[in-house]
Amino acid sequence: MRRRISNTVKQTARKLRKEQTESEQTLWEILRNRQFLGKKFLRQHPITFEWNNRKRFFVADFYCSEAKLVIELDGEIHETQKDYDELRDFVIKSLGLKVLRFDNKQIVQNLAGTLKIIEMNL
Repeated sequence: MRRRISNTVKQTARKLRKEQTESEQTLWEILRNRQFLGKKFLRQHPITFEWNNRKRFFVADFYCSEAKLVIELDGEIHETQKDYDELRDFVIKSLGLKVLRFDNKQIVQNLAGTLKIIEMNL
C-alpha cells in the first residue's frame, strides 16, 4: 500500500526536479530508466518519517528502493550545513537506508570512480 504524500511534499520534489544542478543532470542521464545495472532510481524522491509525533520529510537527490540506497550530491551550500547533513544522514540511516554523499566536483572530475562506488553499494 502506498503512503499518501502531502501536496507540499509533492510540490517541493517537483520544484527540485525542475531546478537540477549540472551534476544532478549528468548523474541522472546515467541512472534513469534502469540504464545503470538494471536498477530503478528515482530523482528528487521524498523520504518521509515521523519526528516528535509530526510527519517530516527530506528529498533525496536519488533513491533506489531495491538497494535501499540514497545518493546525495553536495554543492557549496553543504559546506555551511554540515551539522544538518549529519542529522539528515542519521535519520535516513535509522530508516534502514544507506547514504552515499558525493561532492558536485567529484561527478564532473571523476564520474567513473563515482559510478564504481555506487555499483559497490547496490
